[in-house]
Amino acid sequence: MENLWLKIKIWTKILLFSIVVTYLGIFIYNNSDQPLTIWFWFGKEFKTSALEMIPALLLAGVFGTVVVRMAVRAVKQIRELQQRNAAIKMQKDMAEIKAKAAMLQTKPAVTPMTDAANQSK
Repeated sequence: MENLWLKIKIWTKILLFSIVVTYLGIFIYNNSDQPLTIWFWFGKEFKTSALEMIPALLLAGVFGTVVVRMAVRAVKQIRELQQRNAAIKMQKDMAEIKAKAAMLQTKPAVTPMTDAANQSK
């Protein structure tokens, strides 16, 4: 029984692959001579076939995806850099505040015993 399901699975894949290859062959045959007119700018048109235009559009899509992805990464990197710079500035400010606080003179701590002794004099 296990062998039967394996054979059905394999033959289903082979049949599906054959259908896709057949469809692609018919698609290429029917679209190889279909004229296309592409508008670029006012008065500028480009004439080509559909079969030549499909790979160009696929490459343009890949290029566009790469460019958009690079832009998104660049924005993320800029935000991360701003956060790092803000953290470094905050650390410097805290170090400066601590240094100024260390330079300040502090009053000696007054204890109740010494305070009472000073009042009795």
